[in-house]
Amino acid sequence: MTDRVTDEEVEETYRRLDREAEAGGYHLNPDTEFVKELVRGLLANERRYGYPSCPCRLSLGEKEADADIVCPCDYRDPDLAEYGACYCTLYVTGKVVAGEQKICRVPERRPPGGPTKSTAKRPAPLSGSLPYPVHRCRVCGYLCARDEPPEICPICRAKKERFERFL
Repeated sequence: MTDRVTDEEVEETYRRLDREAEAGGYHLNPDTEFVKELVRGLLANERRYGYPSCPCRLSLGEKEADADIVCPCDYRDPDLAEYGACYCTLYVTGKVVAGEQKICRVPERRPPGGPTKSTAKRPAPLSGSLPYPVHRCRVCGYLCARDEPPEICPICRAKKERFERFL
């Protein structure tokens, strides 16, 4: 394998990411050429580090330390909910795709130097409260634990409005 990322690899990976995003209720940025440059960066990082870390962030070069920025990163969903796009703008909301919302600057959520043990996500204690609210799709029963429900249910494709707070 060569170190150079080929156009064919970029195209194949772009198509795969697009299929996976749409199947999961997400959307890639409609600027295809821009997305392909991000894909090129993801592939380069995968070769360099062994995992596809976000090309818009400085990787620490250690998978465990960079787990939060392996694409799709831990910050994607809160960024989409708040800004309509993730930090690198690979993923955008349906409103952006439809031209109803412009992509704006998304501030960095990752702590400098990556997450520390005190900021890393931990499982909730069995007897305590959950660190995130749980949302339930009223159509199919899909559950997700995060600040906001997904834009589209990855199981039945119901819209965000069809979710209810479960826990």
